[in-house]
Amino acid sequence: MGNPIFEISALQFAFGRRKVINRLDLKIDAGHFYGIVGPNGCGKTTLLMLMMGYYRADEGSIIFDGLEISRYSRRRLARKMSLVPQDFMINFDFSVRDVVMMGRYPYIPRFATPSREEEQKVNAVMEEMGIAALGERSVLALSGGEKQRVVFARALAQDTPVLLLDEATSNMDIHHTLHALDRATQRVMSGRTIIGVFHDLNLAAMYCDQLIFMSRGRILKQGKTEDVFREDTIEKTFGVKGTILTHPHTGSKQVIFRKESTL
Repeated sequence: MGNPIFEISALQFAFGRRKVINRLDLKIDAGHFYGIVGPNGCGKTTLLMLMMGYYRADEGSIIFDGLEISRYSRRRLARKMSLVPQDFMINFDFSVRDVVMMGRYPYIPRFATPSREEEQKVNAVMEEMGIAALGERSVLALSGGEKQRVVFARALAQDTPVLLLDEATSNMDIHHTLHALDRATQRVMSGRTIIGVFHDLNLAAMYCDQLIFMSRGRILKQGKTEDVFREDTIEKTFGVKGTILTHPHTGSKQVIFRKESTL
């Protein structure tokens, strides 16, 4: 494992009286692709929002890159972490290029015009995500899948050491889903850290070298994918039975579910 980039201790968070994160402990090492999986309402997205500093913990601590998360300014944090949200809402008539350029804002002086280097970085990411032809179109005129590719490109343009994915490919077709996750994996290979929330267990097992199983606001199991992607862990987490097989082409573990539920 690499150097720890996140150290989370005794974390607690509630929406009103509803406790969502319950004394959660977690360590994230740099240079890996982590997948967070678990049933609806178990706290996956809330955990990401706490790690991003969008929510303030009720109790406990989140140490990011050696410093408590609350001590970062928004601009400094935006140079270290980027997010692809599951829902991208925008009500202004920005072009696709304008939205992707937003990923460069943490590096551009206020009221300054983007430099040629910034423009080149945005162009490269748009080409990489296959949206260069959409550059001058209004983001309001795009399909859900196209918008998701744009916001994914915005996060890649931000070029941060840590990338958080909150069901980041939920609106994409399978071709663009695989393409986007391939691009993310390339970042991991160059030393970046990716932490993604997944609903598709097989997709998580295919791309993530580390898995985190969550249940009721806590970590149920964490470790290397080949070690923790097990039938008993899946059943304990989701209440469903399945059979683990090895993918004939990728060699990754995959699960085939049975119809009956154990809930």
